[in-house]
Amino acid sequence: MRAVTLILIVLLLLLQYPLWLGKGSWLKVWDLNRQVEAQQQINQQTQARNALLDAEVRDLKQGTEAIEERARSELGMIRQGEVFFQIIEKQPAEPASAVPAAKPVTPDKR
Repeated sequence: MRAVTLILIVLLLLLQYPLWLGKGSWLKVWDLNRQVEAQQQINQQTQARNALLDAEVRDLKQGTEAIEERARSELGMIRQGEVFFQIIEKQPAEPASAVPAAKPVTPDKR
C-alpha cells in the first residue's frame, strides 16, 4: 500500500513539472503577459508621439504660419520693418550672506 501511494505521488509530481516549470509553464505565460503589457504601453507612447509629429508635418505642409512660427522661435528671424524686443526674466536675488561685501572705491588723488 505504501509503495502504491509513493508511486502515485511521484507520478503526480512528474505531471505537475511541465505545468509549472516546463516549456509552456504558467510562469512563462505570466512573464510573457507582463512583457506584452509593457510593450503595449511603449506602443501607446510611440503612437501619441507619432500623432504629434504627423500633425506638425501636416501643418508645415499646408500653411506658412507654422513655418513662420518656427523661423521666429528657433532661428530668431523677424520680418522686414519689424522691431524685435527680447524680455529677459529677472533672476531671483541671492541672500545677502551669499553675496560678498563690496569694498568702497576711493578716487585717486593726484
